[in-house]
Amino acid sequence: MSKFKHDFVNNYDGLGAFGMDRKSDEETVLLYLQMLSDDNFGKMLLKRVSDEELTEIYDFVNIKLRKHISENEYHNKFLKDETHKGT
Repeated sequence: MSKFKHDFVNNYDGLGAFGMDRKSDEETVLLYLQMLSDDNFGKMLLKRVSDEELTEIYDFVNIKLRKHISENEYHNKFLKDETHKGT
């Protein structure tokens, strides 16, 4: 069974518009993130970005993770490492 799922993008029937309100903004960002991480699309896009852009994407994600989630959340929720026993 897969650890990761992308149900939101497959079931979303909202506008997918940013700038209306916080709820719509969150839904739109989640929608974009799930579409971006589609295997076929992600492979296509990443082949087109420069080495610098690839580093920028990686750094951006890691900065946000470090800022907003704990080490335990990183292992348990992001990596889906159920064996990690944090401090």
